[in-house]
Formats: sequence, C-alpha cells, structure tokens
Amino acid sequence: MKEKIHPDYHTITVVMTDGSSYETRSTYGAAGDTLNLDIDPNTHPAWTGGQQNLLDRGGRLSKFKNRYAGLSI
Repeated sequence: MKEKIHPDYHTITVVMTDGSSYETRSTYGAAGDTLNLDIDPNTHPAWTGGQQNLLDRGGRLSKFKNRYAGLSI
C-alpha cells in the first residue's frame, strides 16, 4: 500500500434517532466525534416496512394476479 494516501480510520460514536448510541470505526470527522443520525434502521420505512402501497398503473397488477391466480404454492 502507498503511504499517506488513505484517510485516517478512527473511533467515533453514532447516535441513533431513539437516543441509543454505539461506537464504531470510521473515516468520518476526527477521533472521538459524534455522528447523529436523522434516519436509521429503527425509523426508516425500508427497514420497518411502513406505508407499503402497490399502485396499479395500467392494470398491470390486476393482469398479473389474473394470470397467476390458479397457482398454489
């Protein structure tokens, strides 16, 4: 590896939206800094499964359901 081209890898504290925190190693900021998250796995719909809506544009969903209605798993 080349010398002095890689960022400093140090310990930081990550604070979740619910107030819990943990220490991890990162290139963010400086050693001992705190990273406050606005979105995390506790609140983001991608992880929590919130507000999932299927929009049937052009009848594609209905067409799919009709095509595979007879299949059973």
